Amino acid sequence: MCRLAAITSAEYFSPLENIHALETMKEGHDGSGMGLMLKDLGGWAKPLKKYPVLSGICTRDGYKKVKDHMAAQGFKEVHSWRPKIKPVPGITHRDVYFANFYDYPSKYRNKPWEEKEMLLLNTRLALRNMVNPPQNGDIDESIVVFSFYPDVITLKEVGDPLTLAEYFGLDKGEELRARIILAQGRQNTNYGINLYACHPFFIQGYGSMTNGENTAFVPIREYLTSRGFPGYIGYQSDSEVFTHILHYVHKHLGYPLTYYKDVITPLKKADMEKRPDRDALFLMRQSLRMLIIDGPNCVIGFTPDGTTFMVQDSKKLRPGAVGGAKGKYALMSEECGVDKAIPERDKAKDIFPMKYDMVVIPPGAEEARVWDQLEGI
Repeated sequence: MCRLAAITSAEYFSPLENIHALETMKEGHDGSGMGLMLKDLGGWAKPLKKYPVLSGICTRDGYKKVKDHMAAQGFKEVHSWRPKIKPVPGITHRDVYFANFYDYPSKYRNKPWEEKEMLLLNTRLALRNMVNPPQNGDIDESIVVFSFYPDVITLKEVGDPLTLAEYFGLDKGEELRARIILAQGRQNTNYGINLYACHPFFIQGYGSMTNGENTAFVPIREYLTSRGFPGYIGYQSDSEVFTHILHYVHKHLGYPLTYYKDVITPLKKADMEKRPDRDALFLMRQSLRMLIIDGPNCVIGFTPDGTTFMVQDSKKLRPGAVGGAKGKYALMSEECGVDKAIPERDKAKDIFPMKYDMVVIPPGAEEARVWDQLEGI
């Protein structure tokens, strides 16, 4: 099992808070990777919120290709962040870690957001396609791009989370701050260790990470890739489909966020009959049955407006805990992670979502709400 540590706050905070929470859950990750995703950036990045951020890792040659491609497409770099690398034992150094902020090409600056958003997606895909296809099972990691979107930075590497925090200099000054941060300590189970397979995953404002095994991966992947949307590709991890299902259900279909739970883990027919929106549930189960997951899985994610959530599959065989107070909440794989992140709280109000629950925390972290799938409320 992997370990998940998400925090949403009304104030800006450091990813070290997530990483220290992961350290308390260390028996659940094996040092095969850590992923950080920061949304709603603060500190030095706060004035740059309107600019899309290209996050990734490259070789020197790969980075030159990225720079040349972005310039050729008309993107103007306005700021570049590099972590302050401190060589430490056990971490293999790569040439260039970066988060580059760009202004849009001049012909797009006055375009509707929908056109800009597709430009960002297509640019990320173009960079992805610049690397060579796998040879003899080896993945070309000369260009690895994790996200390209305003107000979002993604950082990943293979290694122990606490060691990586030292390696990236995250304990130095005001390096990175955000109001929403997702972190995963990976335990490799089904795939070879590579950069991209570490969670969280991102697409057009949606991010998520998962602890579990997606045994329904193949039919879900086939359904998503048949939708004709260019972003539904990749899948070097079977958990990336959870992010894409979220995007498909909430953005493409325009369903309420709670219907994400109804799509991935639909109720039995007798339970559907009790819901006031029973007709919609029956239609979703019929038309979206290929998106039903077969866990066990615990999923933590966020939507473009800054809503965060935790949801379990119907087997509820992966742990999950949510706790905090007005202005700051932690969504963790284990209660000890919540204790580390927010020790001063009323523990009697902690939430341990079961198979029919979806915990939703609105933007600003004012409160944690539990949505009951059986009742639809």
